[in-house]
Amino acid sequence: MNKKEVLEIRKQFTPANCAITKICGCYVDHEKNKRMQSREAFLSLPEEETFKYFDIFKKTLSGGIGRNMLNMEFPIEQEMPGGTQEFLLKLKNSRLEDDMLLEEFYDLVIENYIFEGNYYIVLIHGMYDVPGKSSDNLEMFDASENVYEYILCSICPVTLSKAGLSYNAEDNRVQDRIRDWIVEMPDKGFLFPAFHDRNTDLHSILYYTKKSQDLQPELIEQVLGAGMPMSADVQKETFQTLIEETLGENGDYEIVRNIHDTLHEMMEEHKEEPEPLELDRTDVKKILEKSGAPAENMEFFEQNYEAAAGEKASFLAENIAEVRKFCIETPDVIIKVNPERADLVETRMIDGRQCLVIAVDDHIEVNGVNVRTLQKKRLDKQVEGVVEFSKTDEEE
Repeated sequence: MNKKEVLEIRKQFTPANCAITKICGCYVDHEKNKRMQSREAFLSLPEEETFKYFDIFKKTLSGGIGRNMLNMEFPIEQEMPGGTQEFLLKLKNSRLEDDMLLEEFYDLVIENYIFEGNYYIVLIHGMYDVPGKSSDNLEMFDASENVYEYILCSICPVTLSKAGLSYNAEDNRVQDRIRDWIVEMPDKGFLFPAFHDRNTDLHSILYYTKKSQDLQPELIEQVLGAGMPMSADVQKETFQTLIEETLGENGDYEIVRNIHDTLHEMMEEHKEEPEPLELDRTDVKKILEKSGAPAENMEFFEQNYEAAAGEKASFLAENIAEVRKFCIETPDVIIKVNPERADLVETRMIDGRQCLVIAVDDHIEVNGVNVRTLQKKRLDKQVEGVVEFSKTDEEE
């Protein structure tokens, strides 16, 4: 799924567009005991509750594609009878009316979800009547092409509110606040089937994780059975390793800065596209060559790529490129540069030593003190002193 497709489903989580037929919940304590289970028609809930649930569902479809939302495909064995895809299909087709299927699903999540505290498993069933689109890309709600039927699961931590004081208006006094168990925004979740090309994609699933570095492979493998891609953090580490091993001793600041600039240029050119920019082995090789990697080092690129990432692995540009910072570190010095002005820093040999040279303007601050301004004032005073001294000489 791309950003536009995710946004189209998110738009259904409003009172005007809501097509959720059923909501089920299971509250689990820190000892993995099921303390409460529920099943209700979603539209029968009080209005205040539906708005809170809408926030949870929208959050389950939020973040970056390839970072917080991961597109996963089912391996062939999981699409065979008895596989996880068949189980999820049964759950969806039951419209959450089958108690035994729900019980089995909850047990699978509880067994494989790693969390030390209490949490709330929320599962909904929805049916979205997908409107057709005219030649000028406008939606035609009276020309529906298909119905997208799905289930969305959100796993939400439940935490105890902080202790504190509150004002009791009835008794007109300040007293100890009652502590409640609060359902937080989701930590994990998934949408099945995926919504691809504005249609149902039974071969894929969209997985959500609040923290990109915490995918919880056991939950993905045992509950979803989908093929797990590299996380955003692993992609970044793998790409950095690939650069280091390919460049070896020939790796220098200029080449790495050029790689940074090339990635930014590619992302800028691609920013209007709904699909994230994905780089395969050929793309990465071209980036290194364009950035000045020596030809002798590129002879080993193929084997380095396969060793670091795998033969068919690919990277999402936004996972491997630093868009918010450009940082240079030595054991004793850290330099942070505006990513768009990395050209201000260059390397030079000075007195036989390799040095970083930073081009500066009239504004320099040290620990919040504008030293260039102070220096300018000092020079101005010296000039004024010379002028006054000259005037005095003339008067004499």
